[in-house]
Amino acid sequence: MPQQAKTDKTLFATTVGLVFFGLVMVYSASSVMAMQSPRYHSSTYFVARHAIYLAPALLLMMFLKWKHYLTLQTPAIAFVSIGISIMLLFLVYFLDPEHHRWLRLGFLNIQPAELAKPAIVLFLAYFVAHRAPAINNRHTLWPAVMTIGLVIVFVGIPDLGTAVVLAATAGVVFFVAGLERRYCVFLLIVAVLVGGYAIASKPYRLARFVHYFDPNYAVTDWIDPKGHLKAYLSKSLVSHDTNYQGWQSELAVGAGGPAGVGLMQGKQKLLYLPEAHTDFIFAVIGEELGFVGALAIIALFAVLVWRGLRVGLRAPDPFGAYLALGITVLIATQTLVNLGVVTGALPTKGLPLPFISFGGSALLVTMVGTGVLLNISQHAHV
Repeated sequence: MPQQAKTDKTLFATTVGLVFFGLVMVYSASSVMAMQSPRYHSSTYFVARHAIYLAPALLLMMFLKWKHYLTLQTPAIAFVSIGISIMLLFLVYFLDPEHHRWLRLGFLNIQPAELAKPAIVLFLAYFVAHRAPAINNRHTLWPAVMTIGLVIVFVGIPDLGTAVVLAATAGVVFFVAGLERRYCVFLLIVAVLVGGYAIASKPYRLARFVHYFDPNYAVTDWIDPKGHLKAYLSKSLVSHDTNYQGWQSELAVGAGGPAGVGLMQGKQKLLYLPEAHTDFIFAVIGEELGFVGALAIIALFAVLVWRGLRVGLRAPDPFGAYLALGITVLIATQTLVNLGVVTGALPTKGLPLPFISFGGSALLVTMVGTGVLLNISQHAHV
C-alpha cells in the first residue's frame, strides 16, 4: 500500500518563483510602451492586468492542489471537455472572423486555443489509461486520433505554434503508451504534410519559413502575382521585413552579454521589439539579465520539467501517470518552442513563455495544469 507523499515542495517553489519573476519582467518589458501609448497612458497598465489574471490563477492552482485528481477520471469530464473545446474553436470562426482567436464576452476575453490544451491532456490521459491494452487496435485508436486531430486542425488554422505543441504532446503520450512504430511513423508523416500545407497556405508563414533558412533572401523576389504577400506586409506595424521580430529578438539577447545591462535598462523593448511583454519576453530577460540570468530561468524550467516527469513516474495509477506526463510535456514543448524562436533556433512564431509572458488565458491554463501536478505528487509512491 503506497504511503501518501507530501506536496512536491520543489515543484511548488519553482512554479511560484517563475510566476512572480514573470510579474517583474512583464512590468519591465511593458512599462515604456504602455506609458507612451495613447490607448493606455499608464506604465503599470499591463502589469496590473497581469496581477489581476494571476490572482484567480493562483487560487485555482491551490484548489486543484487540494482536490483529488481522480475526480477528473470520468468519461463525462473527458468527453465533455473535448466537446466544449471543439465547439468553442468552431464558434470563434464566426465571432472573431478577422483573427479566429478570441471570444469576447463582455469584460471576459477567452482564447479557445488555450482552453484546448487542458482538454486534450485530460482526454488523452483518460483514453490511454482505459484503453492502453487495445491502443494498437485501429477501431480504438483512430476515433481518438481523429478527435484530437480535429482540435489540432481547428487550432492550427489561426495559431500554428499552439497546434505544434498540442500535436507533440499527443505524440509523446501515445508513444509512451505503447503505440506501434508503424502508427507513429504514419502519424508523423501526416503531421509533416499537414504542417507543410499550413505553412504554404499563409504568405506570412511561408515568408518566415524561407527567411529562417535564408535570412538574405528578398521577400519581394517571390511575391505572388495577386500580391497577397505584399498586401499582408503593407499592414505590418513595424516593417516590411517578415523576420523583423526575430532579428530584434536576437539583437536583444546578444546585447545582454554575460551579466546583462541591468533590470529595466534594456533598449530593444523601447518600441523596437514587438510583443516584448508577451511572446518575446525572454529576449528582454536576455538583454537585461544577460547569459547568467537567462540560464537561471532555463534551469528553473528544467527543474520544473524534471519534477513533473518524476511525479508521473511515481503516480499510483495509469491515469495520474499519463495526466502528469501530458501536463509536463505540454509545458516543456511550449517552453522549448518559445526559447527556440526568441534565440533564432526556430522560425518566428508567436507563443507565450509559460508562467512568465503576459496573457490571462495562457497563465490560467498553465497554473491549472500545475495545480493538478501538485495534487498527483501528494498521492505518488514514496
